Amino acid sequence: MKRNRVNRVLENMEKMGLDQLIVGEPASVYYLTGRWIEPGERMLALLISKGGACALFVNRLFAQAPDEDMRLVEFDDTDDAAAFLAEAVAPGRLGVDKAWPSAFLIRLMKKRPGLEILEGSQAVDQARMLKDEEELAALRRSSRLNDQALERTIQAIQPGMSERQIARMYEDNAIALGAMGNSFPGLICFGENCAEPHHETGDRRLKDGDSVILDVGLNLNHAMSDMTRTVFLGRATDEQRRVYDLVLRANEAGRRAARPGIPLSDIDRAARSVIEQAGYGARFIHRTGHGIGLSVHEPPDVSSANGLICQPGMVFSIEPGVYLPGAFGVRVEDLVAVTQDGAETLNALDRELRII
Repeated sequence: MKRNRVNRVLENMEKMGLDQLIVGEPASVYYLTGRWIEPGERMLALLISKGGACALFVNRLFAQAPDEDMRLVEFDDTDDAAAFLAEAVAPGRLGVDKAWPSAFLIRLMKKRPGLEILEGSQAVDQARMLKDEEELAALRRSSRLNDQALERTIQAIQPGMSERQIARMYEDNAIALGAMGNSFPGLICFGENCAEPHHETGDRRLKDGDSVILDVGLNLNHAMSDMTRTVFLGRATDEQRRVYDLVLRANEAGRRAARPGIPLSDIDRAARSVIEQAGYGARFIHRTGHGIGLSVHEPPDVSSANGLICQPGMVFSIEPGVYLPGAFGVRVEDLVAVTQDGAETLNALDRELRII
């Protein structure tokens, strides 16, 4: 068990008025136990009770070693797993992880009537949002490897390649460098497809004059990375250069603004105002960033709607973009880790306009 992390969750549970909490998301179970378990359709539940007692309910197929700091409750496919959990859950208020399947929750409620079920994810989410030194070191390593994997990929891009080919090439490079795989399916976009922020990588072939957005990340021992670079094949028009410079300045403004004590919405405003002042505000159509850690998207949200105060240990993306339908788009994304007096940028890959 990661007892220091469990204690932070217990503090959050107390603030929420929760005496017990079921954690079922594999990333959160890993965060608290150091055990990564992908249960598939089977039940996985870490029950945390007021006072600090923890019990892990898991199918025997996943062969978990005992832990003196945590009760291990194993079951077989022929057992009613929810019945084991119902015996351990106390009457009253029960927080439940947002990711825990409803099939198990409904069975638990039938076996333990009278429970007051609450959405309890914030207890773990708020703990995970503030990274400790071990997590920060892992995220730095993941981002450094992502820098290398993307640079190798950019250097190998050739006219006529498809978006899908480049996505596969990036993943091959990441694995060759030691990653477990992608942190998310790579978003590779050419030309007019770059005007779709979440374009689905397809068979569009690369041709001279295309903008190329490469939004990629890798999974290094469960530490996720995420970065975007935009390059141009052969040449860049005056408008492409102008938009690129604008987005780069917005990225820099957002990264400069990141520091403890300010609302996250102010970071969004710092990046967005650069683009708005240049007349492209309507073409920046998403939030400035998202948190990252064991999941590629997790709290905090860096948007105009989030007044949460920035704190040391938060790690999130700064990814402004401008998208011109039917023409091209540009996005430049980096991860930052908030420090005691500012923010550390985790990516070092060159951001200057690049023609390949």
